[in-house]
Amino acid sequence: MQLNLENKNALICGSTSGIGKETAIALAQEGAQITLVARNEERLKATLAELATNHDQKHDYIVADFSKPEKLEANLQEALRKKDFHILLNNTGGPAGGKIADAKTQEFINAFNQHLICNHILAQAVLPGMKKRGFGRIINVISTSVKQPLDGLGVSNTIRGAVANWSKTLANEVGAFGITVNNVLPGATATGRLQEIISNKAQKTGKTQEEIEQNMQQAVPAKRFAQPQEIANAICFLASESAGYINGINLPVDGGRTKSL
Repeated sequence: MQLNLENKNALICGSTSGIGKETAIALAQEGAQITLVARNEERLKATLAELATNHDQKHDYIVADFSKPEKLEANLQEALRKKDFHILLNNTGGPAGGKIADAKTQEFINAFNQHLICNHILAQAVLPGMKKRGFGRIINVISTSVKQPLDGLGVSNTIRGAVANWSKTLANEVGAFGITVNNVLPGATATGRLQEIISNKAQKTGKTQEEIEQNMQQAVPAKRFAQPQEIANAICFLASESAGYINGINLPVDGGRTKSL
C-alpha cells in the first residue's frame, strides 16, 4: 500500500520526543514536508536534523508554548503565510496524575487550554487551506481513557473526554470537504510520560519501578508496552489518502488493554 504523502505538508505538535517525534520521522520518510511544533528551540533543531530529506522536501519548525494559546495563534499565522497544511497532528503532554477529588480547579483550566483550546486554534488555522485543496487530515493523540477512565489520572480523564467530543463534532462538520478528524488512543507507551507515571506510582505505593512495570504489562494482552513507532504507524495511515473513508473514530493502539469495544 502506498501512503502517497509526497507534496503533503504536515504540522506536528509535541514533535521533539515520544510519539510526536516518531510520527514526524515516519511522515518525513513517506515524503511529507514537516513543520515541527514544540516549546524548546534547541530540541526542535535537533529533531529537524533527524528528518529524512529528499530534493523536494523542506522541513521547518515553530516554537510554541501551549500554556500560552494567544501566542500560538500569532505564530501560526506567520507559518500559514508560507504554505497550507494537509495534515495536523494535535499532540500535547498529559496533565499531572492525581485523584480527581484532590484536583485544584486551576489544573482543569490549564489542561483545558493546553489541550482543547490549542487544538481548536490549530484546527481553525489549517481548515481554510484544507477546504481549498479538498484534502485534510486532523489527528488527535488522546488516551484510552476516553473509553475507560484510568485510575489516578482525574484531570487527564476529564480533558481527554472533552477533546474526543470536540473531535467527533468537528468530523461531522468538515467531512464533506474531504477532511477527516480522528483520534488515536495510545495505551501504555514507552515514553518519558510513562516513566513519570511509573515513578509516581512507585513513590506512592512503596513498590519498585520494576514491580510497577510488570504489573502494568500484565494488564495488557500483548504483555508489553508499545513503542512510540507503533503509534506513529497508525497515525501515518490515518494521515494518508488510503484512510479517506475513516472519519470521527477513536482508534485504540493499546495491545488490547482497553476492555470496552
